[in-house]
Amino acid sequence: MDAVEFVKQDHRVVEAMFREFEEAGDQAYRTKRKLVDQISHELEVHAAIEEEIFYPAVQAKAPKEDREMVQEAYEEHHVVKVLLGELADMEPEADGFDAKVTVLMENVRHHVLEEETELLPESEELLGKERLNQLGEEMARRKEQLGSA
Repeated sequence: MDAVEFVKQDHRVVEAMFREFEEAGDQAYRTKRKLVDQISHELEVHAAIEEEIFYPAVQAKAPKEDREMVQEAYEEHHVVKVLLGELADMEPEADGFDAKVTVLMENVRHHVLEEETELLPESEELLGKERLNQLGEEMARRKEQLGSA
């Protein structure tokens, strides 16, 4: 699988977890905690792989305006990591827990939309099929090392 498909596949996995959270009942505290922990793990692994492998490869080939797009992606990851850190310290029964998860989902969905409509198509042009295949293999190995399926 090439790097673009790898990234998109990860996006679908997290979106499915978001929908599960949204469909959980108001009192489904254990389910929500479990889902947030799973979402957190998936997002942390995904961000690490993008930041270690994919973004540097795109940045190395990108003209200035595309490098700025990659920098924005790093900053969006930072915001998500802050939210995940706050959620890790919250009980699902706490006031604001659901609201914070909603903000997390909104941020991630915005990031995914930008990535899939701007960064990923641009990376296909910049890197080419062979390089994207190499990166996809490298990303899959790294994901396995980080303990995510």
